[in-house]
Amino acid sequence: ANKSNDMRKSANRITILRDMDKDGKPDVKETFLSGLNQPFGMLLLKNNFYVANTDALWMFPYKKGALTITGEGKKITDLPAGKINRHWTRNIISNSKGNKIYIAIGSGTNVAEKGLDEEKDKAQIWEINPDGSGLKVYASGLRNPVGMDWAPGTQTLWVAVNERDELGDDLVPDYITGVKRGGFYGWPYAYFGQHIDPRIEAKDQQPELVKKAIVPDVGLGAHTASLGLLFYTGKQFPPKYRNGAFVAQHGSWNRSVLAGYKVMFIPFKNGKPAGEEEDFLTGFIIEPDGKKVHGRPVGLAMLSDGSMLVTDDTSDIIWRVSAE
Repeated sequence: ANKSNDMRKSANRITILRDMDKDGKPDVKETFLSGLNQPFGMLLLKNNFYVANTDALWMFPYKKGALTITGEGKKITDLPAGKINRHWTRNIISNSKGNKIYIAIGSGTNVAEKGLDEEKDKAQIWEINPDGSGLKVYASGLRNPVGMDWAPGTQTLWVAVNERDELGDDLVPDYITGVKRGGFYGWPYAYFGQHIDPRIEAKDQQPELVKKAIVPDVGLGAHTASLGLLFYTGKQFPPKYRNGAFVAQHGSWNRSVLAGYKVMFIPFKNGKPAGEEEDFLTGFIIEPDGKKVHGRPVGLAMLSDGSMLVTDDTSDIIWRVSAE
């Protein structure tokens, strides 16, 4: 992150933090890779390190234990970006075999207000082979898919999706959902199943497509800007958290009363949601006036000791949550 706290400017680098003495604090900090273009998703597969710039997926040679990438990168595939690129993050994840990579690509605008031509190949999750071949659209109609993870014990990819703005305080709920291969999730024509968005002109509507729109599995409230997703497979936290889903909520400008700005937890059983969502990490909204915030959670990761990291792109802090 950079010190200006301007989220529109990317530092265009990846920093490596390493905790050598296992005390829960990093004692090594190095620039791992620089000269990138709005990087977000990262993936290590065997001896290759993948990074998703906003406009391309790149692969670099990686040596175990390396603190910096020295080898030359290879562009695996272009990704749709263009001049209108509001949702610029491109997250990546592999399957358990490591023979497929999934790429989450957000829409360029809120609700295709600059024309559908500007949204070509956007609001989708792509599936691709690690060498760049075999590109398929895994799912579509996902306005801004960000966090991805596999529900433990299943072959189901789950995604956190940041839904549309400017339909009032209580529309449209962000969500997490298990992704169906070939599934269509509504954007921009409809939301949360077949609810037609009134802003799409009649000539642009796609009623036959909307009939196929899938209702997401778990609604997370409107304008929470749910971004990060992590299924907890560690042993450090109490048993109730085992195999459940944590969701990082960045919070949204598009609400009179702030919503989000926290990490949520949703219990899962046998790969399915099994209970009410609950607050896990709060305190980012400054009370009592509730108009300003300390931070905005984005990414979630689990360390090998079972503690959880939460990135915060307002305070330039990575928080570590442990049950010690």
